[in-house]
Amino acid sequence: MEQSKRELNFQFLAEPTDVNFGGKVHGGAVMKWMDQAGYACAAQWSGRYCVTVSVGGIRFFRPILVGQMVILNAKVVYTGRSSMHIYIGVKSGDPKDSNMVDTGSCIISFVANDASGYPVEVPCWIPQTKEDIALEIYAKKAKEFSQQLEADLLAAK
Repeated sequence: MEQSKRELNFQFLAEPTDVNFGGKVHGGAVMKWMDQAGYACAAQWSGRYCVTVSVGGIRFFRPILVGQMVILNAKVVYTGRSSMHIYIGVKSGDPKDSNMVDTGSCIISFVANDASGYPVEVPCWIPQTKEDIALEIYAKKAKEFSQQLEADLLAAK
């Protein structure tokens, strides 16, 4: 699988309709953008319709203001048989200059489906750089942690 299908960027301006009561972009709007960018990346990688399985490690570092440029970078960081773990980094800043700052991140797991909604195999991602290896380890740990939390909850019922 070629590297160019592994990653994509969404870029747009934060609009007044995205604002919460505090005058900043609503966290829910940012999470929606993260899911959309993650879906587009997973679909591009797999060539299939994909569904969100889980979202983890959502972090907001600083607020996004109306009128700021928002850039979401989504990239495949780990693949299973039918799953893809997409890391999404969010940056924002004044569109009149190039000073973009980190504003958030998360990791989202998607599963590729066939036309009947059944999981299908996806191309394998193999880390290429130190950063790729670190992100793959992060994705594996997030998956293990999520599975342990779910098992703990089921055991408590």
